Amino acid sequence: MNDRAPAMPDLHARNAVRALVASQIREVANAGLGEPDILAFWFGEPDEVTPAFIRQAGIDSLHAGETFYTLNFGIPELREAIAQYVSTLHRPIDDKKVAVTASGMSALMLTVEALVNPGDRVVCVTPLWPNLTEIPKILGAEVVRVALRFGPAGWALDLDRLLDALVPGTRALIVNSPNNPTGWTLEREAQAAILAHCRRHGIWIVADDVYERLYYDGGRKMKCAPSFLDLAAPNDRLVSTNSFSKAWLMTGWRLGWIVAPPELMPDLGKLIEYNTSCSPVFVQRAGVVAITQGEATVAHTLARFRSARDLLVRELRAIEGIEIASPRGAMYVFFRVAGVGDSLDFCKRLVREARLGLAPGSAFGPEGQGFVRWCFAASEERLIEGVQRLRTGLSASARPRP
Repeated sequence: MNDRAPAMPDLHARNAVRALVASQIREVANAGLGEPDILAFWFGEPDEVTPAFIRQAGIDSLHAGETFYTLNFGIPELREAIAQYVSTLHRPIDDKKVAVTASGMSALMLTVEALVNPGDRVVCVTPLWPNLTEIPKILGAEVVRVALRFGPAGWALDLDRLLDALVPGTRALIVNSPNNPTGWTLEREAQAAILAHCRRHGIWIVADDVYERLYYDGGRKMKCAPSFLDLAAPNDRLVSTNSFSKAWLMTGWRLGWIVAPPELMPDLGKLIEYNTSCSPVFVQRAGVVAITQGEATVAHTLARFRSARDLLVRELRAIEGIEIASPRGAMYVFFRVAGVGDSLDFCKRLVREARLGLAPGSAFGPEGQGFVRWCFAASEERLIEGVQRLRTGLSASARPRP
């Protein structure tokens, strides 16, 4: 008779999932969420509610009883509206290249699921929103980081270093421009060089374009940041993902889209079916109104964020020990704090001692250690109060500890 106890079953997730890096932004936020005296700038979220005309479109849809499943790729009205919008900003496309998704995050996940195999090499320009570096790892891919460099003029890409990393056999390049967290924006000449190199070696480009309308250097002629969509031929291996969250103030609606070659669309449709099936119709109705009638909202958001950026950069530059450059795009400043060797610990102390919530630079990779991200999508009054709290926190950090 065997008296040995049965082996305990392994109840953990698979190894690739267990190896994922937990969000340090969430770790800091969890230390202060729900506490009303915390002044929080840790998440990438505008502080204004979705405009009333967009909300009303969703309400009207619900009142009309549109609460059922719909098409995997989205309702025709929204696909057509997105195609027209993209065609106006970039080169003409038709709606057969558009897939509606249940968030920009879902668009990125679906795209990588469609393209990347276990063991594939995926190159990312970093520091970077951690979701983008962890998604390929979920699928068992190898992620190679090519770091931007910080200097007095801001963040810059070593183009030769990136091209050297894009060796034959690389499956995909992931680029977020304008970039979260740095605000770095890829120049047109560099885009052309990257596109030609990837075309030559058969490398997919996954362009996360969520911040393309939050671009501050374009002047009146440029309505968005430079985009691979402006340069790509119909048969290029390019997928662009986007979201309604930032420019139209719709973070909680969870609505995004993909622009991809028609040949990729049938398989993307399968993945949408097996992930979310579809985006809710009432959310899509709001999206139609946002993208067809929301240019004033985008203009308001851009002007407000530009003013907030200028204020925050000016105030932070006045603090001794802070190195900062004005970001060209997105809605964050990413600054270095002298003497900070552990960004996560520093941000946790700011929560405790100054009641200020910022995101640790290390959340965006080792390149961000010693830096802090501040989302400036907020009122000037909140930003000024936040700067005062940062001064308080820095003063507390400078005092000797018992």
